[in-house]
Amino acid sequence: MTRTAEGEQAPDDVLVALADPIRREVLTVLAREGGATSTSLAASLPITRQAVAKHLAVLDRAGLVRARRAGREVRYEADLHPLRRTTRWMDTLIDQWEHRLNAIKDLAEGTTEL
Repeated sequence: MTRTAEGEQAPDDVLVALADPIRREVLTVLAREGGATSTSLAASLPITRQAVAKHLAVLDRAGLVRARRAGREVRYEADLHPLRRTTRWMDTLIDQWEHRLNAIKDLAEGTTEL
């Protein structure tokens, strides 16, 4: 797990976790349904329960899911806070690039003096 200087989860782990379409689907199901077991997730996906467990481990390392034991079952719930932090980081990048591109545009159009 990678951390930023402020101690927050780095966006790298979140982006790696979301790079896989099955993990995105698992996170979508968990967010929509409020939680599920690996067995119930496997029933709605084209993969085995063991494969679901591996995907859940990746999502857990990224901080995107939380496991909670309920008797003999382990229920997983989505935690979208790391996703929101990653979105804010991406928004900052967008702002920086838009500023740079506008500066290049101004130079190309001759509206900015050197």
